[in-house]
Amino acid sequence: MRTSPIRDDPIWDMGLAFSVSCNGLQRRVSRDEQTSENHRRNPLPKDVLSFGPFSLFTAERLLKKGDEPIPLGGRALDILIALAERPGEVVTHKELISTAWPDVTVEEANLRFQMAALRKALGDGRGGARYISNIAGRGYCFVAPVTRSTAARTVPVTAIATTERVQKLPPRPARMVGRDDTVRSLAHQIQMWRFVSIVGPGGIGKTTVAISVAHNLTDRFRDAVFFIDLAALTDPQLVVTAIASALGFAVQTQDPVVSLLAFIGDRKILLVLDNCEHVIGIAAALAERIVSEAPQAHILATSREALRVEGEHVHLLYSLDCPPENAGLTAMEALRYPAAQLFMERAAASGYGAALSDIDAPIVARSCRRLDGVALAIELAASRVGSLGIRETAELLDNRFGLLWQGRRTALPRHETLNAMLDWSYNLLSEREKVVLCRLSVFVGAFTLQAAGSVASETEVDEADATDAVASLVAKSLISTTVINESTYYRLLDTTRAYAAAKLGARGEAARIARRHAIFYSRFLEHDEIIQSLFGEHDLSGYAPHIGNVRAALGWALSDNGDAAVGIELATWAAPLFFGLSLFEECRGWCERALAALDDASRGTRQEMILQQALAMSSMYTRGHNDQVRVAIERGLALAEALEDRPRQLRLLVGLNLFLGRLGDVRGALAVAEQGGVIAQAAKHPAGTVWAECWVGNAHHFLGNQAAAQLHLERGTALAVELGTFNANFFVFDFRSIAMIFLARALWLRGFSDQALRFVRGAIDEAASRDHPVPTCISLVYASTLLLWTGDLPGTSDLIEQLIVHAGRHSLAPYRALGIALKGELAIARDEPEAGLDLLRSALETLRAQQYNLQITGFIGGLAEGLRKTGQFEEALLTINGAIARATNGGVEFNLSELLRIKAQILAAQHDRESAMNCLTEALTVARAQSALAWELRSSMALARMLSEDGQRDQARHTLALVYDRFTEGFETADLRLARALLEDLR
Repeated sequence: MRTSPIRDDPIWDMGLAFSVSCNGLQRRVSRDEQTSENHRRNPLPKDVLSFGPFSLFTAERLLKKGDEPIPLGGRALDILIALAERPGEVVTHKELISTAWPDVTVEEANLRFQMAALRKALGDGRGGARYISNIAGRGYCFVAPVTRSTAARTVPVTAIATTERVQKLPPRPARMVGRDDTVRSLAHQIQMWRFVSIVGPGGIGKTTVAISVAHNLTDRFRDAVFFIDLAALTDPQLVVTAIASALGFAVQTQDPVVSLLAFIGDRKILLVLDNCEHVIGIAAALAERIVSEAPQAHILATSREALRVEGEHVHLLYSLDCPPENAGLTAMEALRYPAAQLFMERAAASGYGAALSDIDAPIVARSCRRLDGVALAIELAASRVGSLGIRETAELLDNRFGLLWQGRRTALPRHETLNAMLDWSYNLLSEREKVVLCRLSVFVGAFTLQAAGSVASETEVDEADATDAVASLVAKSLISTTVINESTYYRLLDTTRAYAAAKLGARGEAARIARRHAIFYSRFLEHDEIIQSLFGEHDLSGYAPHIGNVRAALGWALSDNGDAAVGIELATWAAPLFFGLSLFEECRGWCERALAALDDASRGTRQEMILQQALAMSSMYTRGHNDQVRVAIERGLALAEALEDRPRQLRLLVGLNLFLGRLGDVRGALAVAEQGGVIAQAAKHPAGTVWAECWVGNAHHFLGNQAAAQLHLERGTALAVELGTFNANFFVFDFRSIAMIFLARALWLRGFSDQALRFVRGAIDEAASRDHPVPTCISLVYASTLLLWTGDLPGTSDLIEQLIVHAGRHSLAPYRALGIALKGELAIARDEPEAGLDLLRSALETLRAQQYNLQITGFIGGLAEGLRKTGQFEEALLTINGAIARATNGGVEFNLSELLRIKAQILAAQHDRESAMNCLTEALTVARAQSALAWELRSSMALARMLSEDGQRDQARHTLALVYDRFTEGFETADLRLARALLEDLR
């Protein structure tokens, strides 16, 4: 049996993806990719196999010793799972090899090597521990006792996004020549030093090596490896945004670096920052902070120059080894060198069908040396061999480069060397190919064939020729292709693009092509129904490849040398794209620039309306509730009404409703929601109707009319179910989950605790499944409040901690402050008032600064309760009086009854029993008027205790029984248990 010569190296073995067959090079799917795909399609049972101090999580492919993960390669894990699944049985060599190396023929030496690594990781044989026994001539047996249990896998809302929409790594290079040792060395360095920069000239292969290293380390980092291509950025300030986008979260504050560091936290991740040279100042400073402040973050950077910051370890990437100058060099000897291997592979790809002969071997060796072993240069030269042959290509190479390189090969900067190579390749093109290549230099990052044809051609008739030229340039390795979301995209290498851009400028076409490029993307976005029909309501992650070109087009059009009219149009149609991708700060910035460029003729148009709308919403997320937001919303509403654009008017009303609600103007928010309901009905806009019903219900809830709140929220929930969750989305919010959470609160207040708890659990699950930070935070805020009301203190604590971590990771300061305030209330409920007071005071300061007023009244009431528990009665009374006045004047009266009850307890502690009785009577009156049976029960219990203390036990029992007997469910919640115990005591 013939076997493939596979090396016994764990890092190399992890990335095994290819085999050599008699028909040539044949790519095979890597074991890790295949395993990942199999897990997605056929998830394993979530079993835990326990032996000794170890736990093996088969579904997660994770081995732990106690709480510490044990790093193992993919094949070693396959072998361990196969053995531990069958303890006491002999698993043959053949079975283990077919498990760990499917579809690849390997020697048993590979199995022995992996087994040795596995035994070392387990400590087999140390201290008398035995796990794996070798059965001579047959196989291996797992000899330790194994217990099996089932693990309930939970996905916390704080996890770094690894969903399908986040493209973490480009595909593994199909073939990499001469870099295996480099990849292994870099994989070791990045784990040891955490921060490594691959430095070398353009075209040397830095990106290819970095991608290969990243793929080899995916197991070590449990798939938390992210590739960020900085070449698409034209503004260095967008480096943080690009990294955040790759990690799958939205930067929503004015200090994005703090957001990024908070999001990374202490997670073990690897960031591959590719093409740092043109943004090196920002990239270097950011890399230094990440390595310094995120203790488990690793960075692999590629750049033409070192970043030169603290913690960086530079790995110089040298040229490929070339065959020596030897007239008697044979083909076999030449092909031992990676430069010659690459040359012949690219020659074969260009159509050269012959094998390298001994006669041509010295010529190939000389050509490789002429090209300094630079991979890109070799590929460019070898791509001509199919049409010209080896000798003719070498002659052209000598003629074109002899004068430039003679006597100066080692002294020439490598960038100039690449220019020379590109110049040579450029001169071999047809005139049409030259024109197309130069015009394509306007693209930043990936572009479609349609975009290339439109920008590179003069007329529609000419477009077919342009696309043919693109295909020819791809064949000649001047344009690369990649598949993103099952679509083919094209891209110029950055060195090629810079070279072609200079040629375009020399032709005097730069401004004209830049204008054509901007117009193409303006029309592309304008006519895309998904982007333009719904503002922020679709998942637009599939449009992310276009962002680099949209940014570049906007940067040119809105510059002093651009075209303001084109820039205004493009900013208008691009605003929904930036918003939908949660690039709120960019959205705000481009809208501000476009609005500033409006002239008198452009004001009052649909474009201004859309820009004002986008400015208002993006500013609200990034800059808070300031006058600029209100002005933008009101201007947009005026334009929408004048232009009779009802859908746009509805979306602007959503923004105004959120703005007023967060400020605490609930009556104003109710009026806006009611107005929106009328417009939605007239415009036959079902998602708008869902929003209106939900927010009318929310407003009634906060105003204290729980019966009306329940009616509207049930109606909104039913409409959302009828529409379907996705179609009920409106302005990034899934109003079904929000309706469910507020319906749960209304139901609890009305005395339906069991129903409330069912709704709240469903709302949390649904919000988490949407993977959007704001709805998730909203659900956690109001769900934790509800659990606190029910007396489920452990459940409340768990949700509060999730909220604080999630809001902190996404830099949502108001929601984090709400979490801190809720933690303070929880501490007071647990009779830890000193700690609770500190937390509440800190949180209230932040909420006031952010003008997030909606829940401040309730937290002030909690502050008063804490002051009472610490004996600070005078301050407690002043505090609760302020809360009651704030609730009455502002209209947020849903907890007014509870505030009055707290005041009564403070008065009773001051021995003012008459005033306390009057307060409780008022609290009961308010609760009955609001249909808030839960508040009524709390006040009646307080009143019953006071009556009992005064000797009126029958009256006390009668007062409490009248309220208790009206409940039909929820008898195991804390308040009803207390009420039942009090009734028994009074009997």
